[in-house]
Amino acid sequence: MGKITAAITGVGQYLPEYILTNDELSRMVDTNDEWIMSHTGIKTRHILKGEGVGSSYMGARAVINLLDKTGVDPMEVDVVICATVTPDMFFPSTGNLIADQAGCKNAFAFDVSAACSGFLFALTTGAKFIEAGTSKKVIVVGADKMSSIVDYTDRSTCPLFGDAAAAVLLEPDTEGYGVIDSILRSDGSGEMQLYMMAGGSRFPASIETVQNNWHTIMWDGHAVFKAAVSKMSDVSVEMMERHNLKGDDVRYLVPHQANLRIIDATARRMGITSDKCMINIDRNGNTTAATIPTCLYDYESKLRKGDNLILAAFGGGYTWGATYVKWAYDGSEA
Repeated sequence: MGKITAAITGVGQYLPEYILTNDELSRMVDTNDEWIMSHTGIKTRHILKGEGVGSSYMGARAVINLLDKTGVDPMEVDVVICATVTPDMFFPSTGNLIADQAGCKNAFAFDVSAACSGFLFALTTGAKFIEAGTSKKVIVVGADKMSSIVDYTDRSTCPLFGDAAAAVLLEPDTEGYGVIDSILRSDGSGEMQLYMMAGGSRFPASIETVQNNWHTIMWDGHAVFKAAVSKMSDVSVEMMERHNLKGDDVRYLVPHQANLRIIDATARRMGITSDKCMINIDRNGNTTAATIPTCLYDYESKLRKGDNLILAAFGGGYTWGATYVKWAYDGSEA
């Protein structure tokens, strides 16, 4: 028997119904469609509306969609891992809530927090349970309700983010398909470049933290852009070199959807043409941990067994990484 790898055998998604357009945003803050499109490439983003609904609401629906598509009994799922920076609450974990709502009653569940790199960190973690032989079915979810932590008076951040969830199923493979390799990195000295100040143990919620608007995303946009361009492309090129891959060998770059210019710069460094970049930022905006799996969902029908994919991300922390996946099935048949 060959080495066990963790193959992605299905993808599910949930997008909220409400769509926030650039034109609507321009009536809320001093911005316009032309500026947003030229600087970010974002046209619309989905927003989760309703009282008392959070990331687990979207995550559970993405998992149910995944289970329906793959025909897997939720009681057969061993592990549910949720990547998120917008948990429903500190505890119980959002993964815990998703597993319950999706009927995965036999699974243990937990969260991974690595901001926009969260899905890659969670995918790599999930793959280890498969590789170790201790689990047969692992679900990895990326779910973020970014609208819950966005300041809609800050024109530098509010056009960027949207809400979404998507999930993949990991199962054992012995033919060389699945998660082949990951390079994950972090640097806590980037703490004050992209963060949410309050709500944790350092600055618990108080009248002052609310008045100071410390419960929303804060960032140094120029510093983050510069770091994202260099680190996301560096780690992607490192992954290609490690496995002797050229641009022609890669079917798709699956990049975190933060900014079209960051994606273009990464693709150029990798020697990959724009038609081989998965893109949905124009429709979804930056959905943090959900960007990469929503791309896999959108492009699933174009993927073929054996396709080489490089998944790449950069996020707050700083966190960044690249994962090499050899696709395990013909997406047109999913």
